[in-house]
Amino acid sequence: VQLQASGGGLVQAGDSLRLSCTASGHTFSGYGWFRQAPGKEREFVAGRSWRGEYSYYAESAKGRFAISRDNRDNTLYLQMNSLKPEDTAVYYCVARIADYRGRYLRAGDVDFWGQGTLVTVSS
Repeated sequence: VQLQASGGGLVQAGDSLRLSCTASGHTFSGYGWFRQAPGKEREFVAGRSWRGEYSYYAESAKGRFAISRDNRDNTLYLQMNSLKPEDTAVYYCVARIADYRGRYLRAGDVDFWGQGTLVTVSS
């Protein structure tokens, strides 16, 4: 299984950024994104069922972030708008094998982790 995240970078507050993650090697039930800010625990950002029927966002992401997947090549996306300095973190794409119908994910619910991509938002 391979999850390769990319798209991070340095942006200013209010900017947008789209993270990508290529997923291969297994059949998944759901996928999502976590993030870990400096000195903080890893936290759930967004999750979506593989076929797209269900989505779930952390409160911090609602209304600003959108999770999606390109069916053609199984590229996972996290579109992030109106970025804030507190969004600064390493972002990880994740995948889950067991049934996922759109709910908050704990780290223990995840089967596979990507390597992370750093997003830095300056004020």
